[in-house]
Amino acid sequence: MPIMRGPMAGKRWIVGSSNHACWLGTYENSKAKLFSTTIQRGHVVWDLGANVGYYSLLASVLVGSEGQVFSFEPAPRNLKYLRRHIELNHVKNCIVFDVAVSSSNGTARFDFGPDNHTGHLAGESENAVSVRTVALDSIVASGQIKPPNLIKCDIEGAEFDALTGAAGTLSKYGPAIFLATHGSKVHRDCCNLLTDLGYQLTPLDYPSLKDASEILAVRRAS
Repeated sequence: MPIMRGPMAGKRWIVGSSNHACWLGTYENSKAKLFSTTIQRGHVVWDLGANVGYYSLLASVLVGSEGQVFSFEPAPRNLKYLRRHIELNHVKNCIVFDVAVSSSNGTARFDFGPDNHTGHLAGESENAVSVRTVALDSIVASGQIKPPNLIKCDIEGAEFDALTGAAGTLSKYGPAIFLATHGSKVHRDCCNLLTDLGYQLTPLDYPSLKDASEILAVRRAS
């Protein structure tokens, strides 16, 4: 099905892979518009929790052939659709990592949840399976990925661990971050970490930062 409107109009989307608003071109409309105005051609974008690829596909269009998208997703069902969307649209500037992003390299238990949007690192959940985890600082240091201009992070409660594992990269390169937090403690810990790293935080879904779960973090000018 061709996406109906927006920057991805005409791109192909698998109906049923996710919310119907994706192929309508209206998915998370206000956030997607801000995302689009923050990215420039030639940028490097990290999509943490890429799901089936809506933001990865959007970023691939926005950064153009000069840019690069790195997508991180551990759930096999989502990976199947993510890779298929990349293939269907002949995307050449997106690399997929089938891993969960965390504070260290290793393995962890991952619960896929009742639908494709709610998979999460899950400790001792009886429904969980083992997945590989990566700390982003380590793969930047290894040269596997380029440092980002922008990060989208929506990983169902593991956001603080992901930011901790990328703290060196955030400190050195100061990418803009679209962050969705899940839970009050995770939200508070993420805000404190980003503030300590010199970021200014803007709530996107509520007037108050304390009540928000969607944040745009931009490094303050020195």
